[in-house]
Order: sequence, then C-alpha cells, then structure tokens
Amino acid sequence: MTPLTQTPQWPALGAQREALAGRHLNDLFVADPRRFERLSLRCGDLLADFSKQRLTAETLALLVKLAEARDLSGFLRRMASGEAVNATEGRAALHIALRAQRAYRAAGRDVQPEVDATHARMRTLSAAIRSGDWRGSGGERIEAVVNLGIGGSDLGPRMAAQALGEYADPALSVRFVANIDPAEFADTVRDLDPARTLFIVSSKTFTTQETLANARAARAWLGDADPARHFLAVSNNVAAAQAFGIPPENCLAMAEWVGGRFSLWSAIGLPLACSIGINAFDELLAGAREMDEHFLSAPFAENLPVVMALVGLWNIDFLGAESLAVIPYAHRLGLLPAYLQQLEMESNGKRVTLENREVGCATAPILWGMAGSVGQHAFHQIFYQGTRLTPIDFIVPVGAAGPEQEALVANALAQSAALMKGKSPEEAKAQLLAAGKSMAEAERLAPHLACPGNQPSSTLLMPALTPRALGNLVALYEHKVAVQGCLWGVNSFDQWGVEYGKQMARDILPKMLSGEGEFDASTAGLLAAIRAMRNA
Repeated sequence: MTPLTQTPQWPALGAQREALAGRHLNDLFVADPRRFERLSLRCGDLLADFSKQRLTAETLALLVKLAEARDLSGFLRRMASGEAVNATEGRAALHIALRAQRAYRAAGRDVQPEVDATHARMRTLSAAIRSGDWRGSGGERIEAVVNLGIGGSDLGPRMAAQALGEYADPALSVRFVANIDPAEFADTVRDLDPARTLFIVSSKTFTTQETLANARAARAWLGDADPARHFLAVSNNVAAAQAFGIPPENCLAMAEWVGGRFSLWSAIGLPLACSIGINAFDELLAGAREMDEHFLSAPFAENLPVVMALVGLWNIDFLGAESLAVIPYAHRLGLLPAYLQQLEMESNGKRVTLENREVGCATAPILWGMAGSVGQHAFHQIFYQGTRLTPIDFIVPVGAAGPEQEALVANALAQSAALMKGKSPEEAKAQLLAAGKSMAEAERLAPHLACPGNQPSSTLLMPALTPRALGNLVALYEHKVAVQGCLWGVNSFDQWGVEYGKQMARDILPKMLSGEGEFDASTAGLLAAIRAMRNA
C-alpha cells in the first residue's frame, strides 16, 4: 500500500493547512452561519459538535478521501469478519462480538456460543453475589468485591464503576487494586472484613507480576479462609489459577481475540456487573452495539467515529498538536482520561507500520485531562494564553435542570466558546477602562488579559450519564483509535514496547536482590544509591 504521506491527499491537505493558516475560527463561523449544522453528528445518545475545530467542509472532504485511499472500508470489513488484523500476534480484534446480537467469526469459528456462555456465567455469579447467595467460607454474606488487575484488566471496569455509581448496589462495595505498591492494597482493604470480602483476580495469563503480587497479598490477608469461597478468576490459565487455590468452576475465560484495553465488555467487566447489576451491564453493551452498527454502516462523512478520527489526525499531523485534553464535565467521569490514555497511547503510540516502515508522521497524541470544572482552576490557563496548540474534547452529560447542573453545563459551554473566541488587546483594554483603570494602566495590563483564542475543541453531549450513553461513548473512542491506526498503518492491537519494559523489570529484579549483574552506568549508580539508603 502507498505510504500515508505519499498519497495524493497528503499534499492537498497540506495546502488546506496553508489556506486556513491565517483564518481564525471566528472568521469561519462568520463565513458559514450553518457551520454547527454541517459539522455536528449524532449517534445514539451522543451529539458531537466539531464546528469549533480548525477545518472546513472542504478539509473534511479531503480527509474522507484520505481514508478511502487507505482502504478504511477494507480494514473495517477485515476486522468485522474476524481476520487477524492484529498481525504481529496473529489474532483477531473482535471486541465488537462481545456486545453483538448477531454471529461473528474468528479464525473461521462462530464465537457467539463462547460469548453467550461467558455472559451467562457473569449473570449467575453477579446475581449470586448481589443477592447474598454467595457466602464466604464462614457462611457470611459478601459485602465487598475487590478486583485485582492492571491495565486493561483494571482501567475499564474501574472507570465504568465510578461513572455508573448512581446505579451501584449500596449494599455491595466494589473496589479495585492495580499497583504493585502494597500501599494501594492496604488502603483498599483497611475497613473491610476478610470473612465478607471476595476477590476477582483478572489476568488473562495468570502471570501478570503486579496482579499476582496483590493476589498473594489477598490470600495472606484472608488468613485461613477457603480460597474457593473468596476468589474468582478471569483467566485463560485455569491450571495456574487452580495451583493458586482457585477451583476451575470459579474461573471465567477471556477470549484470545480480545485485547486487554478493549475488554470491558468481556468477563473483565464482572466487577462492574456486580456493582450495577447485569441488566444495567446489558444496557452498557447495548449502547456500544448501537455505536458499532453505526460505525460499520454509515458513510464516512456521516460516521461519528471516522470523523472524530479524521479530525484528530488533522490536528496531529497538519496543525502540529502534540496532545489531546479530555475534559468530562461530570465528576463520575473523572477516571475517563486515565482509561483513554491506555486506549489511545498504548494502541497507537507506534512508529513502525505493519509493512515494517517508519510511519513518517506523528501518531498518537499525549492524552491527558481531568473532570471539569476542577480543571479550570488547574490547567486551563495554558489553553488560553499558552504557546501550545491543545485540542480538547469536552464531554457533557446534560442532566436535569437545576442550579448546580446548569452551572456545570454553562461552564463547559463557556470554556469551549471562550477558547474559540479569545479576547483581543483592544477588548482587554476596554474591559480595564470600564473597571476604572487609567488609560496608562489599561494599556500596560491589556497584553496580560488578551487571549488569542482559535483553540480547537469538540463537544460531546449526552442527555444523562446512563449505561447506554457510556456504552456509546466508550465504543466511539475504541473505533476512533482503530480508524487512526488504520490510517497511520500501525497495529493498534499490540503493545510490544510495554512488553519490553516488563521484561527489563524481570531481568533487573533478581540481580537487584542479589546485588550482582552488570548494568548501564546510570542504573548501576541508582542501584548502589538504593542499597546505601537501605543500609543507612
């Protein structure tokens, strides 16, 4: 396939950038009063407004042609048919099958029976735990479920459990431990009763270092309790789980064709199902399925994940944006940026294409953010007067009318509008004069109040933060990532860099404990300093 930067659309998009370079977003709105209508899309419970992005309908049309030139249609067809689009690991990437109501095939095999069987186990187990039928080894009712996982086995269900806290069973506390630092485990179980606590060990291979360390800590904390009554496992390594003390009937499988960061919808979602109930979990799946069906059928120019991906590529590769800020104006979505960090940066933080070439352009942005309006008092200053272009995704559950909710929504809209509009030095001077400053003082201070504006942002609205709306939202970002990976030509479904770091840690650990081994000068110096600190 022709490298991305050598397609005919690439220089045409470069020319678009030059043509728009001197035009402010304010000018684009004046030139096209129907800009919001032309650059907004809907799917399910989501409305996405791209009108505050630095592009025009012509830009978007060129981006769509770029997607066509990269055979995006073929990629979607291959992914949905269960082909091994994760080519470096020889696996399908068929997470859409986890929420489907039709058959999908991987490696020529219908995966629906497997999906249905796992879902049935989740239904049975979550119902038994929530109803009190599942008892600890002393006969006590389970009052706390603690998920032990990391990365995709932690971030998705942790984020969703907080996001859907309104739906949680108040009689059951669902918590998460990921860090190998024993402080997180200690803090998480401090107020829990071992006799009334159930652990879920989430590790596909049952070899993940951090997860197994926390599982051992959990077993020690439980004392003499029967592991069969206090442990479940989500793992394909039933033998290893059984050796740990978890019987096979307490193990739920995780399909090989599902990557960790795309696995919320699988048995990895068991702690979430325990928290909100399987019916609400099914609504989450339904919301994702709604986005899947739109994604696989809508024309690219009307396809919400595709347009979102194209806008992101435009910002990264043509406007030079290095990061993407995600600001959800909902306290319960506070963990969404952390979840999306793994989804975007682990998926597309790559420099080599599937054809073993350098990509030739920037790929995944550095993703960051936190819940609004708290972030306004922390980092929004850099949006207004900083020197970097920082695209922003504002995510706004509208909610019912009321003073506090109206103030929250008003803050979100005001931020996106002010960052677009800006404040000229003349406007700043007039504001200072109106406040009673002298002309000399107004002229001195005006440059410090002026904001250039023209900061691009997208706004995603949803009526309320429901399981269905969250399913829409998460599937939207999943598909956006897959589209961008296709366009850049990278494999969005592996993470060999992460594996290298894990291998290095495993190599260093025994040598660190023994005090032997050869290292680079920096690592050797740090190890010597660590030993000195411990000896002191």
